[in-house]
Amino acid sequence: MSNYVSHPGSVVRYVDAPNLSISAAGITFAYRDIGPRTGVPLILLNHWAAVLDNFDPRIVDGLATRHRVIAIDYQGIGASSGKAPVTVGEMARDTIALVAALGFEKIDLLGFSLGGFVAQEIALKAPGLVRKLILTGTGPAGGEGIEKVGPVSWPLMIKGLLTLRDPKFYLFFTSTANGRRAAKAFLARLKERKADRDKAATPAALLRQLKAIKSWGQQAPQDLGSIRIPVLIANGDNDIMVPTANSADMARRIPGAQLVIYEDAGHGGIFQYHADFVLKALSFLDA
Repeated sequence: MSNYVSHPGSVVRYVDAPNLSISAAGITFAYRDIGPRTGVPLILLNHWAAVLDNFDPRIVDGLATRHRVIAIDYQGIGASSGKAPVTVGEMARDTIALVAALGFEKIDLLGFSLGGFVAQEIALKAPGLVRKLILTGTGPAGGEGIEKVGPVSWPLMIKGLLTLRDPKFYLFFTSTANGRRAAKAFLARLKERKADRDKAATPAALLRQLKAIKSWGQQAPQDLGSIRIPVLIANGDNDIMVPTANSADMARRIPGAQLVIYEDAGHGGIFQYHADFVLKALSFLDA
């Protein structure tokens, strides 16, 4: 299932990709850019408190075998300037401005968790911009349990501190043997880049993003039926951060959406099953 790794395409691996920056809407955005320079570029939007080094290099490299892949830092996160927005709408506007600055008229979007909120907002606010949409570990505005991300996360973040583990070990994966193995492997992959690593998100930025997440969870539902582009939705069957029921809800509401649910997997299901996810995502993008 992992033969995509050796597929020709991306010359530079994600762990070796240079840190780049570009100005848009008065902000200097940090990003990394790998893969072939043909076709529609794929923009990656990541989770709460994530910086460039939190994108799974196996997924980025796998997608970059056939697509130009651009991972970005939101405003006020990592090496990007400014102050982290407190609404998903602001993050979407930032991303649209960044895409324009990069000179793209059409993009594909892959959003994970908070990034999936932003990706939905972009697809709704700038429908002509997005060709295909991949939503992972995420949910709709007003979705079940999304406003409780903070209360769910804080105890497990404290547990991470007490056990000297990255909180994602507990937040993104199940407590089964399979989940624990996948968590260790994923966290090891995030440490593969040794030089020119991104700046960690500050506590202030983390809290501002949490406000945006809570606001999204309390927001009125959006008309997902107006999304008339191909959509792939993926999650684990036991997501404690953005409950898995939200993935099924989005799949029902978005016309023609494809739904993939990974067994014995949590919020980070696409990381646990990264080889299978890359194959499914490539098939979706290339169809």
